[in-house]
Amino acid sequence: MDLEAGFHQNHVKKESWKTVLVLAYQSLGVVYGDLSTSPLYVYKNTFEEDIQHSETNEEIYGVLSFVFWTLTLVPLLKYVFIVLRADDNGEGGTFALYSLLCRHARVNSLPSCQLADEELIEYKKDGSVGLAPKSNFGSRLKSTLEKHRVLQRFLLVLALIGTCMVIGDGILTPAISVFSAVSGLELSMSKEHHKYVEVPVACIILICLFALQHYGTHRRGGWMSLGGILLCITGSEAMFADLGHFSQLSIKIAFTSFVYPSLVLAYMGQAAYLSQHHIIESDYRIGFYVSVPEKLRWPVLVIAILAAVVGSQAIITGTFSIIKQCSSLGCFPRVKIVHTSSKIHGQIYIPEINWLLMVLCLAVTLGFRDTRRMGNAAGLAVITVMLVTTCLMSLVIVLCWQKSVFLAIGFVLFFGTIEALYFTASLIKFLEGAWVPIALSFIFLIVMCIWHYGTLKKYEFDVQNKVSINWLLTLGPDLGIVRVRGIGLVHTELVSGIPAIFSHFVTNLPAFHQVLVFLCIKSVPVPHVKPEERFLVGHIGPREFRLYRCIVRYGYRDVHKDDIEFEKDLVCSIAEFIRSTSGSPTKVNEDPENDDNKMLVVGTCSTHSDGIQMSEEDADNIETAGPSELKEIHSPPTIKPRKRVRFIVPVNPEIDSGAREELQELMEAREAGVAYILGNSYVRAKKGSSLIRKLVINYGYEFLRKNSRPPSTYALTVPHASTLEVGMIYHV
Repeated sequence: MDLEAGFHQNHVKKESWKTVLVLAYQSLGVVYGDLSTSPLYVYKNTFEEDIQHSETNEEIYGVLSFVFWTLTLVPLLKYVFIVLRADDNGEGGTFALYSLLCRHARVNSLPSCQLADEELIEYKKDGSVGLAPKSNFGSRLKSTLEKHRVLQRFLLVLALIGTCMVIGDGILTPAISVFSAVSGLELSMSKEHHKYVEVPVACIILICLFALQHYGTHRRGGWMSLGGILLCITGSEAMFADLGHFSQLSIKIAFTSFVYPSLVLAYMGQAAYLSQHHIIESDYRIGFYVSVPEKLRWPVLVIAILAAVVGSQAIITGTFSIIKQCSSLGCFPRVKIVHTSSKIHGQIYIPEINWLLMVLCLAVTLGFRDTRRMGNAAGLAVITVMLVTTCLMSLVIVLCWQKSVFLAIGFVLFFGTIEALYFTASLIKFLEGAWVPIALSFIFLIVMCIWHYGTLKKYEFDVQNKVSINWLLTLGPDLGIVRVRGIGLVHTELVSGIPAIFSHFVTNLPAFHQVLVFLCIKSVPVPHVKPEERFLVGHIGPREFRLYRCIVRYGYRDVHKDDIEFEKDLVCSIAEFIRSTSGSPTKVNEDPENDDNKMLVVGTCSTHSDGIQMSEEDADNIETAGPSELKEIHSPPTIKPRKRVRFIVPVNPEIDSGAREELQELMEAREAGVAYILGNSYVRAKKGSSLIRKLVINYGYEFLRKNSRPPSTYALTVPHASTLEVGMIYHV
């Protein structure tokens, strides 16, 4: 399935009103699932003890007032009317804001960034990338961020903290949503039986939920109750995080016309009931189901459980998406990404993370057995993410939108003050459950920082030990070794220069393929890279060496194709590069750092008419290709599942004899087969390194490397018969 093509086709079309309304309807379950289940537990978590009513019911109305203004100011004003506009080419979330800042202020932590990446259409879609901010303060802020590595690392850590809290929310939200929905059983059975039924039923629902993922009166007391009121806006961040699945207009319509008034009416209804039914018995239970008529409790219970499952599904899927983004940008260990839909791009499944979330979610449910402590934990996670979003948004306002610094300060002061108030109210309940998201986030943050640090050090070693072009030139056209038939793909993370693995290999085995491609698969800080901009292809050394560099660029939300499609696109792109550079002399650039200056942007085979796919029936009726055609023929099916592609060298007077010979050799090499040469590096700390570095590199990073998925080249499901691994030890 070609998810990539389907995604781009779907997003190029203009949205009609019918499409917008359909998306608005669909967003009710996906985006607002968590937000809409909050009435189940807000009032119960707001009051520490059973309500003792005054004659004026000021406690009830006070809570209702806080809920109303919190819903109005945070989800409606902040997210719907402001934050949603800070999309990264249609994508939202913490890393979308970080990606925007990386492009506008050049604070990207990815070591393999190139000037050529800034020519991507989505990189400069807003037309302001690379331009200096209009205000003097904005210019000074931009230069300060670009100059100081400490500030760049702080910005990355801030984004990672927000990401870790989102993961924590993915653990806590399913627990509290499902547990609160099941708590309606307490009104239908005795207290003795209820305590033995509620937790097991909640655990069973949670297990089923995760198993199906692969288919998918005192003022001091009033301040502390803010932690419960905070739960009314859980899920607000999902509006921004899930923006890529819908659109700004559809989310705005759904929230302002349906979700917001429905939530306000729900909280008003609960407040009206509680104000009219004063507590007489000390064991009176406060909750959503108390206000539901007795005859309707069972149907409402079923609907509430279904709503909780849908809301939990949304936050779990959002957790998968943000982990994929982190992994693409080198901030999370590599995991297996399974795309569960060929039509909807954002539907992914990560097996390792799914089962980890399930275990942690069950542990929270069994450990707390109480919505109050679960609410304290979930509230702190939610408000921390919102604070991070507020901080990043203030930078976006100045650097990306190029607005006045006073507007950014006003944004931080207004929304930051509200969120800081809720944050302190949640932090007070540290011992009553709020420690859970802090502990979970700290663990995930340590994992992310260790992986990112180890990845950077490994790349720095590659850069410092790469082979010079001069060494290559002294070997001559044959490179001083035996050239065997076929194409050799040498996987490397370098975007310039020759990796040390090449010299290490030829020193021990003096034989290589007739066509050698140094392949770099990398992520760029944009959501998607268009197929026509996917490949950067260039020569290494003179043309007769038959050495090529191919950089394959993916956005952090792009789909990686399988090995068959990838090989076809790779060979077609190299052939297109040869054809496009026909007649131009190859200039040897002796500065490996500027190697990308002579590279050509080439799209995938499916994007230009040069690659014409032919059926088996047409293979016998082949004619000579036209001037700008490069035809491909699929061989008859055999027992082996891998299909072969044969190219016809075009007869074109514009193509010189040297390029024609080069195309002919590429065709013969492709017919002989493709071999993947993969580096298997072991990272060790240098002698004399500090104890902390030894612990981080020798134990932390090495443990994560061994237990994470292999590099992206392995993800192409390369058969073992075509794979050759070369081991090296990196001392960093």
